Amino acid sequence: MKNLVTFVAAISLIMGSYSVFPADHFDAETVGQKAAETLTYKKVEIDAKESSSTDHRFIKEEEKKLLARLVQAEAKGEPFEGKVAVADVVLNRVEHEQFPDTVKDVIYQKNAFEPVQNGSINEPASNEAVQAVETALVDKEQNEELLYFYNPETATSQWIFSRQVVKKIGNHAFAI
Repeated sequence: MKNLVTFVAAISLIMGSYSVFPADHFDAETVGQKAAETLTYKKVEIDAKESSSTDHRFIKEEEKKLLARLVQAEAKGEPFEGKVAVADVVLNRVEHEQFPDTVKDVIYQKNAFEPVQNGSINEPASNEAVQAVETALVDKEQNEELLYFYNPETATSQWIFSRQVVKKIGNHAFAI
């Protein structure tokens, strides 16, 4: 029985080597070229956050829904342009080095958004909020500098008033 197990293991190793290391990979030049291609690909994956051209359209569907719920909670009653700008703030934070790397992590960052604290983020998003997220994902250059927003009438943090306001839409001030 021991000999049979040893024989099967040996055959598996030999046969496996043919599928893992096909004959054309034994050429040193080809191996070097393949390794360089692999390393380049991995470097692009690792540095995706650092690239200013990261494509927001590739966020997960669940993150789009979460973002739409945040837009609904934060910008209910605001004009469509304001809803898009709220979505842009979250997407811009994902790209910015001082914030987390995913939509979910940005939204759930401690004390970042009041709807997370008061639970209103769990309410369903309106069709307009969903459309605002889609618009923000497609037209990411419209509000590319925005990192913060607040309602000057209801904000209580003195720190937020220190940010440079670059836009006012509806009841919100948008800042960098």
